[in-house]
Amino acid sequence: MAGAVGVLVQTLSISERRKERVRSVLSGRLQSVVVILEAVNRRHNSSAILRTCECFGLHEVHMVSAGFTPSKGAARGSERWLEVVEHEDTAQCVAQLKERGFKIYAADLDDTAHSPDTLPIQGNVAILMGAELTGVSDMARSLVDGFICVPMHGMTESLNVSVASACILSRLAERKRAQVGGGDLSEARIEAFFETWEASEDRSIQAIKARSG
Repeated sequence: MAGAVGVLVQTLSISERRKERVRSVLSGRLQSVVVILEAVNRRHNSSAILRTCECFGLHEVHMVSAGFTPSKGAARGSERWLEVVEHEDTAQCVAQLKERGFKIYAADLDDTAHSPDTLPIQGNVAILMGAELTGVSDMARSLVDGFICVPMHGMTESLNVSVASACILSRLAERKRAQVGGGDLSEARIEAFFETWEASEDRSIQAIKARSG
């Protein structure tokens, strides 16, 4: 029995079906909608937002923090399927995205705020989520191009940051996907991400084989 298991382990490889699945998902990804997490300090919330981004087909998340480690329960491994970029401060993050042609909208209860249905989505759009207790920083407010908020009709008028992110991104991703006719991740980025994933999977398989003897 042990010998049979050993033979099976030695023949392990990435199936063509798995490769096709990954390519299919990547082809539906959006690079024109990204998220900025500005000092979302609670690891569970940050991890839940990463999971939301991956589920809705976004490809890129920017974090104004250092040394973030996802919560396994909340993230469910979603960070492996995203390009997560860390920045030292908000100004650096916003400047880099604006150089790439992004319009930045902060999630905030501002009188001028757009809803997820009215936010302009022509071109590249970045949604900046603030800290749990203090919200968007004054620096961010001075740098962004506008604001977005989720319409609310209850007494509380407050949503957890991860819930607010889900409400916003669900609608924006749907609108953008309808606008571009599916995903808009470039072929170059698809290939680069696929090659990185494939190499990682191969290393994992080789490690399993090595442990099996």
